[in-house]
Amino acid sequence: MKLERQEKDILRTLQQDGRMSNVELAESVGLSESPCYRRVRALEEAGVIEGYGARVDRRSIGLQVTAFVLVALETQDDRKLAKFLSAVEAEEYIVEAHAMSGSHDFLLKTVARSMEHFSELAMNRILKIPGVKNIETNFSLRAVKENAPLPLS
Repeated sequence: MKLERQEKDILRTLQQDGRMSNVELAESVGLSESPCYRRVRALEEAGVIEGYGARVDRRSIGLQVTAFVLVALETQDDRKLAKFLSAVEAEEYIVEAHAMSGSHDFLLKTVARSMEHFSELAMNRILKIPGVKNIETNFSLRAVKENAPLPLS
């Protein structure tokens, strides 16, 4: 989808405040309400806007540990890869997963209540996923930049 200036303005604004009413959004981006609403609907239907949600402070709900787990698989066998991906999708404490180039096959962003909880997650769940050869973990000491709006230049 080729984005015009108005669509970019809408996306910039909604990335900052997804709860903004259509009236507020239209005023903010310099459109009248009906054209603004039509553009938002078109962005949603095209899949540019994937959805809306609340950002939750993980620490306030007891998730004190963030760890990035690098995963090396034994092989790229389709059956084992499908089982791995299914297990990753099912694990609620894995909040992001990325296929990687380089010496590791996947990067998993995980959250946990404590180091003991992370240890259980890593040793009893991630390492036991079929096809996992080994893992390497890096712990976040402090988030410097998270959930930044996507650039729309």
